[in-house]
Amino acid sequence: MSHAAASVPSPSPVPSPSPSARRLDWRVRFGVLALIWGFSFLLIKVGTEGFAPFQVTLGRLLFGTAVLAAALLVRRDRLPRGARVWGHLAVAAFLLNALPFSLFAYAELTIPSTLAGICNATTPLWGMVLSLVALSEDRPTRVRAAGLGIGFVGVLTVLGAWQGFSGLDVTGTALALLASFSYAVGWIYVRRTLSATGSSHLSLATGQVGLATLQLALVTPLFTTLPESVELLPLLAVVALGALGTGYAMLLQYGVVAEVGPTTASMVTYFIPVIATAAGVAFLGEHLAWNTPVGAAVVLLGAALTQTRTSRRTPPPSRTVPVSAAPAEARRRAPART
Repeated sequence: MSHAAASVPSPSPVPSPSPSARRLDWRVRFGVLALIWGFSFLLIKVGTEGFAPFQVTLGRLLFGTAVLAAALLVRRDRLPRGARVWGHLAVAAFLLNALPFSLFAYAELTIPSTLAGICNATTPLWGMVLSLVALSEDRPTRVRAAGLGIGFVGVLTVLGAWQGFSGLDVTGTALALLASFSYAVGWIYVRRTLSATGSSHLSLATGQVGLATLQLALVTPLFTTLPESVELLPLLAVVALGALGTGYAMLLQYGVVAEVGPTTASMVTYFIPVIATAAGVAFLGEHLAWNTPVGAAVVLLGAALTQTRTSRRTPPPSRTVPVSAAPAEARRRAPART
C-alpha cells in the first residue's frame, strides 16, 4: 500500500531475480523498496496539489503499467490466457489497485500523509478479521486475537479517541482506513482465485495493473476536467509514484522474495509507516503529536502478532503465497503492498 503499493497475485514458483538484480545485496534492495513505498504517501500528497485524485491514480497506474509492460517485453514473457483468469484479474485490479489508490488520493486531500501511511499499516488487522470468516485454515489463537485487539487500540491512539478525534478529518481518515480494508478483501479474493494460474508474477502483475488503468481511464473523465495548467512538481510526483512505486518496486520485490522468501520480504511492511511519517514531517512540515508515533508503534505490534503462526502436526496443502507490488501501499501471509 501504499500506498502505496500495487498488489498482485502470485502464481506458481517465484521466478529467479534477474542478473542485474543479483548485483545488489538483497538488504540494499529491501531498503530501497521500503523507501519507495514509504515515500509513496508523500508523492500522493504532492500529486494532489496539481491534479484531481482520480487523475493522480490514473497517472500512477499508467506509468506503472508502462514499466511492467517494458519488463514483460525484455523478459519475453506473455500476458495470462483465459477469460476466467482475466475476469478474476479485473476484480483484483479493482480491489487492490483502482479502489484503494483512489481512496488514498482522496483521503490525502484532507489528512496528512503521515496519517495515511499509518492507516495503511492496518491492512493486516482487517485481513485477520476477514480471514477468520473467509479462510478456514486461519484459525484464531490467543496471540493473534490479542494482536487484533492491540492493533485497534493503536488505531484509536493514533486518532486521539480520548479527545473526541478533535482536529481530525473524519471523512479523510475513514477513506484511508477503507482503502486498507480494500487491500485485505482483495488479498483474500486473490488467494482463493489466482493462486495457481500457471502464469508468472510479472505476467499477472502487468495484466492486473493494466486492467486497473483501464478502469480508471473510464471513470476519470466522468468526474474530473483537465487542469488549466500543469505544474512540474505534481507531475514529477505522479510519474515517480507510478514508475517507481507501482512499477519498479514490484520488480524489486520479486527479486527479494525469490532470494530470501516471502516471510522475510514481508518485513518491509513495518518500515513503511515509519518512513511515511518521517517523510511527511521532514519534507511537508506536517505536525506530529505524541500519540501519532506511539499509536503507530502499537498498530505495528498488533499487526505483527496477528501474523504469528502455530506449528501444525500435518502440513497444509501446498499453497502459493501472494506477492504484492505495492506500498502499497501490509497484509497477512504475503509481502507488503506496492
